[in-house]
Amino acid sequence: MKADLFMRTLLLLLTIFLGLIALEPLATSQKVQAESEMSHRFYIEPGTTLLTSPDGRQNVIGKVVVDLTNGNVWGFPTNWPKPYPTTTVAGKPPVVVPIYLGRFDLDATTR
Repeated sequence: MKADLFMRTLLLLLTIFLGLIALEPLATSQKVQAESEMSHRFYIEPGTTLLTSPDGRQNVIGKVVVDLTNGNVWGFPTNWPKPYPTTTVAGKPPVVVPIYLGRFDLDATTR
């Protein structure tokens, strides 16, 4: 009789604790963070390279950036081997206007 009561109590406690473990994820919510669409929109080539505009009028050192949504290739002049522009005008940071270099036909890779 005592062994039967002990086993039933033990099984009841075991069931309660397993239920608590199973219900814990419902009680504690976890933060979910989706990736931003902008995070993989551009590929920025490491380092700098000589940028030549398609008309051949501009030859400057800068960064190459590929827009992965449409394949457009842009060059951002830095005017020196460092990967960022530094020439300041009136104490303000420079704003670099990109040069359109061409386009990769990314759709052709799925054929």
